[in-house]
Amino acid sequence: MQNKFVIAGREFTSRLLVGTGRYKDFTETKQAIEASGAEIVTVSLRRVNLDNTGQGSLQDFIDPKKYTYLPNSAGCYSADEAVRTLRLAKAAGGWNLVKLEVIGDKKTLYPDMVETLKAAEILVGEGFDVMVYCTDDPDLAKKLEEIGCAAIMPLAAPIGSGLGIQNPLNIKEIVQNANVPVLVDAGIGTASDAAIAMELGCDGVLLNTAISDADNPVLMAKAMRQAVKAGRNAYFAGRMRKKEASPSSPTQGKVA
Repeated sequence: MQNKFVIAGREFTSRLLVGTGRYKDFTETKQAIEASGAEIVTVSLRRVNLDNTGQGSLQDFIDPKKYTYLPNSAGCYSADEAVRTLRLAKAAGGWNLVKLEVIGDKKTLYPDMVETLKAAEILVGEGFDVMVYCTDDPDLAKKLEEIGCAAIMPLAAPIGSGLGIQNPLNIKEIVQNANVPVLVDAGIGTASDAAIAMELGCDGVLLNTAISDADNPVLMAKAMRQAVKAGRNAYFAGRMRKKEASPSSPTQGKVA
């Protein structure tokens, strides 16, 4: 509606990106993704059966010609491991647009930013278009942009927590200083969280568990789709300033 959503030179319509894991089966995965309206889906190499041996694969349900697959390095705990994983993705499927994720803590799944910066520099140097999962530290986010990352994706809260945006001030600061797309990644729990992310000025939202772990994943996917659009519109509309209570109806011309 307002400005275009472009990542690494490619224009997309939907600002909601969704994951493909944790669903009860591939049929539910397909239904939820269709309901979300997403055009970019994150995938783990272990879920993509490139050999197509007849056992069924994600590609049978989520057409890679229709959707942009975004291979990620989920589960990697070092720069070397993440780089190796994404090199494999490129070799196996020809994917150049990737999601870099280097985990530092097994409990919180917070990113190891030292290793993330190291991996980002290597991958960008090799010509990858890197969308990078990171902390909500404005300075580190700017460093990732300066390295050449295609999109910055600060967490809202720990992965899979559903706690919503815990530090809106930092997210807003990252958005205001970025010259590349900023997407909230991790921690979204429900539609209002996604709307808040967009109201802060984010270019998009990436989520998985908020849909897959909902009682009705397909309905939640639809809600997330609507929330992202509503939040984006609200951001550009400009909210009213907060103030003390005052009558909303004019008093002039009131009949006694």
